Amino acid sequence: MNKKLVVILIGLFFASCAEIQPFIDQYSTSQSQEISSSEVATGLKEALKIGSENASNILSITNGFYKDELVKILLPPEAQSISNNIKLIPGGEDLVDKVVLRLNRAAEDAVSEAGPIFTTAITEMTIADAFSILKGEDNAATLYLQDKTYTKLQELFMPKVKASLNKKLVANLSTNESWNILTENYNTVANSFAGKIANLESVDTQLDQYVTDKALSALFLKVADEEKQIRKDPLKRVNDILKRVFGELDE
Repeated sequence: MNKKLVVILIGLFFASCAEIQPFIDQYSTSQSQEISSSEVATGLKEALKIGSENASNILSITNGFYKDELVKILLPPEAQSISNNIKLIPGGEDLVDKVVLRLNRAAEDAVSEAGPIFTTAITEMTIADAFSILKGEDNAATLYLQDKTYTKLQELFMPKVKASLNKKLVANLSTNESWNILTENYNTVANSFAGKIANLESVDTQLDQYVTDKALSALFLKVADEEKQIRKDPLKRVNDILKRVFGELDE
C-alpha cells in the first residue's frame, strides 16, 4: 500500500508541474522581457533619427516650405514696413513675391543637407530620464532634442543657410541678390523727402539668422509630427527597437 501511495503522489506531483509550467514560463518570459532604461534611450534616439530624416526629406523637396502654410517663410518682421507700403515701390508686389519664393527655396536647399547634422547630434545625445520622456507628451523626445542641441545645430546649420542664400536657385538670381534689389528699391523711397514725411524707416535686415531659425523651427515641427506618428501608429515602428520600446505605450 505504501508503494502504491508513493507512486500516486509522484504522479500527482508531475501532473501538477505540467499544468503550472505554462504559467511559470509566461512569468519567466515577462520578467526577461522587462524593458531597460538603456533600451528606451536607444528607442528614443532611433525615433528621432528616423523622424529627422523624414522631416528633412519632406521639407527639402520643391515647395516643401513654400506650399506648406505651417512653415512657409515670409518677410522678416523687421521688413513688415515694406509690405505695409508696397504700393510706394515700383513693381513692389512682384519683388516681394520673388523674395518670399527665394527665401523658401533657400530653406529647402539648406534642409536637404540637414540630415547628417541631426543624426550626429542625436547619436551624441545622452537621454536622461528615458522612461519619463517615453511616457511624456507626444513630442516629448523632440522637445528634449531641441533643448539639448538647438544651439549646436544652429551653429552647424548657419553655413549651409548662408551658402543657400547665395546660390542662384531661381531665374539665375540668388536669394540675397533678390533681397538686395527689394530693400534697395524700398530704401530709396524711405530715404526720399516723401518717405521721411511718411516716417518710413530703411530696412537693413541680415537674412542668415532669420532663415536659419525658421528652417530649424520647421524641422523640429516636422520631427515632432513624426514622433507622434511613431507613438500612435504601430505601422510606423519600422524596426524591432521601435516596436519594443513604443509598444510599451500600447499596453
